[in-house]
Amino acid sequence: MLDFPLLSIMTFLPLVGGLIILAIRGEDEEIVAQNSKHMALYTSLFTLAFGLYMFTRFDPSVSDFQFVEESGWLKGLGLRYHLGIDGISMFFVLLSAFLTPVCILASWDSIQNRVKEYMIAFLALETFMIGTFCALDTILFYVFFEGLLIPMFLIIGIWGGARRVYSAYKFFLYTLLGSVLMLLAILWMAMNVGTDMTEIPMQAAIPVDIQKWLWLAFFASFAVKMPMWPVHTWLPDAHVEAPTAGSIILAGVLLKMGGYGFLRFSLPMFPEASAYFAPMVFTLSVIAIIYTSLVALVQEDMKKLIAYSSVAHMGFVTLGIFTATVHGVGGAIFQMLSHGLISGALFLCVGVVYDRLHTREISRYGGIVKNMPRYATVFMILMLGAVGLPGTSGFVGEFLVLLGAFQTNMIIAALAATGLILGATYMLMLYRRVIFGPPVNTDAITMPDLNPRELGLLVPIVLLVIWLGVFPGVIMDKISLSVESLVSNYEDRTIQGPHQPKDTLEENKENDQKMDAAQ
Repeated sequence: MLDFPLLSIMTFLPLVGGLIILAIRGEDEEIVAQNSKHMALYTSLFTLAFGLYMFTRFDPSVSDFQFVEESGWLKGLGLRYHLGIDGISMFFVLLSAFLTPVCILASWDSIQNRVKEYMIAFLALETFMIGTFCALDTILFYVFFEGLLIPMFLIIGIWGGARRVYSAYKFFLYTLLGSVLMLLAILWMAMNVGTDMTEIPMQAAIPVDIQKWLWLAFFASFAVKMPMWPVHTWLPDAHVEAPTAGSIILAGVLLKMGGYGFLRFSLPMFPEASAYFAPMVFTLSVIAIIYTSLVALVQEDMKKLIAYSSVAHMGFVTLGIFTATVHGVGGAIFQMLSHGLISGALFLCVGVVYDRLHTREISRYGGIVKNMPRYATVFMILMLGAVGLPGTSGFVGEFLVLLGAFQTNMIIAALAATGLILGATYMLMLYRRVIFGPPVNTDAITMPDLNPRELGLLVPIVLLVIWLGVFPGVIMDKISLSVESLVSNYEDRTIQGPHQPKDTLEENKENDQKMDAAQ
């Protein structure tokens, strides 16, 4: 095992970079802005380098948490600083570390005011994102989980569009309201079963009736973060008003916090309650897939269309998680990672044309394949990945989720499968209108093609989307043991039914055997 605190370095290195940027002074604002951008970029690249080192040192044959760090934090309250990763959380840490430098480079020219503060906000956001995925203490998890609201609120509220203040407050209030209930549940658990996230799933001490209330409290927070229907309405507004980089990180990482919470809390800690509420989650997931896909069909704003498509894709994620099958859970994790790459790149593509024409209205574009062939090619591959074309990463996740859903409920799986058709419809319509549609103004057909910086951002993501679609084992091999352990623990606790604790069922069985022997 490593002799240095790798996860702590990855978590707090961005914060150190932010403090260094805060200390940058100078009379020339342009020089200060350039120094701030370079410092933010170098810090995020060093964090990514540590993440790649973590990836190479990770042992997929071990089901326990790795790179574990544990020490006293608030000893008077019995709280600990406890970090670690398994196959599930490792790739979310990598995704956070990968998309942060992408966001910084995407903002290189488009952000002109308060650049220093903007870069500090993104580095602080990276610290909270990585900390959330590494935390193994419930209180520590909550601190990181809620802390990321602050920099994201500032990014939308200061550097967003015309309705940025409204969207920022809506985002903040929606997510904070659900999290208050989660905090109450965490406090109850801290007083009754402890705060160690590695030990709580091993206990069968929480009565099923209490499990249901705790499950609902956590669901209130995670459902908003996903976001699930009908608490998704903050997302389109936030995406439309956020700067391009804000949309990338929002779709790429922040939406995955809810799914990660379901995997880390709901299934392992409240398995009986998860089984009890699974039909409700299936219903909400199918509604999200179909309803938001239909809403996406009538959108005239490119960002809103992609935002609604994100809600539909997250419907597949919640569906896969609560099938509680190896295929469904593995597919949900793969889908989250794939969606993080594809949706982030799609928002980057929207930002590219927005920087040139300063509008996101689909009707203002058309015929740009002639003057932007490189852009059309990149956009096409990402669009096909979004609709789940075989050979792209989007196909693997959706296929596995539907496979897990068919094992659980064929009607739900069949309804969810209609989302694939609707998804292909609205994405192909978007592509046809923007790329091949009739030219409506000379500004659109004279826009310059992708520059080297934009190509440098988009091409690696496109290659990753294809590589993971052809070789999904890169992810599946490393998460398989953690997924199997999660599903096995869930099945052990729920195999006798969701309404009665396992201990009670075993006692009843023993009593029945004694009565039979007596007779």
